[in-house]
Amino acid sequence: MKLTHFFASATAVVALTAGAAVAEPAIIYDLGGKFDKSFNEAAYTGAQRWANETGGKYLEIELSSEAQREQALRRFAERGANPIITTGFAMADPVNEVSADYPDTTFVNIDGWIPEIPSNVAMIAFEEHTGSYLVGMMAAMKSESGTVGFIGGMDVPLIRHFGCGYAQGVKAVNPDATIIANMTGTTPTAWNDPVKGGELAKAQIAQGADVVYAAAGGTGVGVLQAAADEGVYSIGVDKNQNHLHPGSVLTSMLKRVDVAVYDSLKAGDALTGGSMQVLGLAEDGVGYAMDENNASLVSDEMKAAVEAAKAKIISGEIEVTAYYTNDSCPVLDF
Repeated sequence: MKLTHFFASATAVVALTAGAAVAEPAIIYDLGGKFDKSFNEAAYTGAQRWANETGGKYLEIELSSEAQREQALRRFAERGANPIITTGFAMADPVNEVSADYPDTTFVNIDGWIPEIPSNVAMIAFEEHTGSYLVGMMAAMKSESGTVGFIGGMDVPLIRHFGCGYAQGVKAVNPDATIIANMTGTTPTAWNDPVKGGELAKAQIAQGADVVYAAAGGTGVGVLQAAADEGVYSIGVDKNQNHLHPGSVLTSMLKRVDVAVYDSLKAGDALTGGSMQVLGLAEDGVGYAMDENNASLVSDEMKAAVEAAKAKIISGEIEVTAYYTNDSCPVLDF
């Protein structure tokens, strides 16, 4: 949606609630589109849950270029939107800059990093490596070839964080396993290139991978499709993607962006900034998806092993190395 068209429609929405005592919140979706069936759509799901439960309204925009980040933040802030929720690590720097000019507005960033968090900015992060460890275990237990794949979106530390956790889970089950890893690209277009995702998946499958994990936003849709076409298993990400190809998607690594958005909207004026909240296995911030679409693919033995590992990670008995803290991965060379 073009910014001019969006803000024209936003004016109509605000007019409907003129005189309301509570400011409307706003959501800025990252590049890749609101309906990417992954990260952004998870944010939308959380917002819709809040709207359905409360009858509240929110403003929103889907970015189509990097240049729109700061512009969208400022226009929402000028309209009095509060809080303003942003998705994606690339929004962190614009939020850090813009928030200083609007001290009475609370900004939320999901997935980013700000060294010194302003008092009106709330940061939310996830322990993606621990959730990825669990689906890595499942991949290794399901694989017959001993070769599994990982396809990331944009080559950034965040996605290497996913891949590193996944590789550790694979190796915990099968130390001799081969892990093929590819990134889709080095620019934001890597989040929304399902054709490239499908090509990478087919290349990995040709090398023997019979389970492929996609951590690539909208690009992952192509990975899951290619795996289904080639008769191998895939692993989805962020949202539960099991339903996209029932019987082919082994599981999905859940990253509860929906919960982060819902909780932020529910907090409303009570939302406080100046801190980083990290959601992991103990908080159900990450996990793996089980439903009727993959029930026949995951044995009781697999579930028992994964649940045991989950408990040990929460207790500290198993420590999953974070790519963030090492700038490298002990079991995977990207």
